[in-house]
Amino acid sequence: MTGALAGAAPAFAQSAPLPEAIRAAGALRVGIEATYPPMAYKDPATNERRGVNVDLVTAIGRDLGVEIRWEEMSFEQIINSLTTGRIDFSGTSMTDLPARREKLTFVDYITTGGQLFTTRALAASIREATDFCGRSVSTPRFTNYFPSGQAWSEKACVAAGKPPMQVVGSNGATASRTDLRQERTQGAILGAEFVAHLQRTEPENWAAVGKPITDNLSGLAFPKDATTLRDAIAASLQRLIDNGTYGEILKKHGIAAQAISRVSVDAGQP
Repeated sequence: MTGALAGAAPAFAQSAPLPEAIRAAGALRVGIEATYPPMAYKDPATNERRGVNVDLVTAIGRDLGVEIRWEEMSFEQIINSLTTGRIDFSGTSMTDLPARREKLTFVDYITTGGQLFTTRALAASIREATDFCGRSVSTPRFTNYFPSGQAWSEKACVAAGKPPMQVVGSNGATASRTDLRQERTQGAILGAEFVAHLQRTEPENWAAVGKPITDNLSGLAFPKDATTLRDAIAASLQRLIDNGTYGEILKKHGIAAQAISRVSVDAGQP
């Protein structure tokens, strides 16, 4: 981890108990968007839910002695489901941003960033990030990658006297890959963890270009006032880091490089 994130420290009680209502119910309602490998996705052979977040939240449930009741939904539905009480917390990776903390609070558990990538066919002519200046890239319009891609273009392309990178908003990660595969764009921006998964599972198709253009943290999201539950989950996750379970899960899914050693709360940057 680099920059301001490097010193982020835990801000929770490591022995925090679950809220009594959840302990009495014996279950946690967890929202998840299962179209974002390697974090959460459906196994194409079995249609079973897989991924880093699935394994981590399952391990948290075991550690706390409660059942995990999954609620599948689209990414766009998650914040509303949290604020209306439909779910207790989000098991989907969400970049911890100050603007989101107006309604939510986060347990940060991996480093992340927007990663530019292209097809193997185009990789010979697109070798570094600034090669996208004057070209188009696709990224989900409802994520932070859309405005951060535009901001990066202003700094790395326009300020250097180069034509801007055209950032095209899509309806999701799958749509962005389709845009690129069908040559509607020359590149795409998705989370570093997703691009690592693509390169691991389809190395013949995809090539990362340069380093991530942003540097931040992803977290499990909670309603703003659910601090007792948040702290209980944070403490559980730290125990999983300390006993090696967390590291094994990240290694299994190919994103060990994005691991953290200490859980933090609301430590994401703009």
